[in-house]
Amino acid sequence: MADDLIRYDVLVQDALRGVVRKVLREVADSDLPGEHHFYIAFDTTAPGVRMSSRLRQQHPEEMTVVLQHQFWDLSVTDHAFEVGLSFGGVPERLLIPFAAIKGFFDPSVQFGLQFDSGAAAAKADGESEPRSVPALATAGDSEPALPDPVVEDEDEPREGAEVVSLDAFRKKP
Repeated sequence: MADDLIRYDVLVQDALRGVVRKVLREVADSDLPGEHHFYIAFDTTAPGVRMSSRLRQQHPEEMTVVLQHQFWDLSVTDHAFEVGLSFGGVPERLLIPFAAIKGFFDPSVQFGLQFDSGAAAAKADGESEPRSVPALATAGDSEPALPDPVVEDEDEPREGAEVVSLDAFRKKP
């Protein structure tokens, strides 16, 4: 098989990250429409990720956040988004480059994207591997395998938005 010098896998990942960017820009401009809300999984070790040392210690490799009821100051650039969230009653500000996103899921319409975080690094290093295309889930498909969102001390009451497992949104047969 011939070498893919065009790097279609990277182009597809960039294009689908553009979908996430566009959706977040629309939310930043006019708030969440209808019942839409998002689970966003990201690599906490990726270059450019900014988060408190407390959160980094709790989530040394990966974290999933939920943008639903209580988030603030969402701002979106071409390369990253920044958002305020509360974790266990403590307000935090996160900066997440789009290249760090591993998964995006909107359970209100069963739409999800799962990204290969190695493709962007391979592009930067000039490697020809890995060659995977992000998984896409739409209504009727099973959802992408995102990690469960962050859940703070489940036995203690929390202020702010409640973070729950994706299982709570699955349709029961």
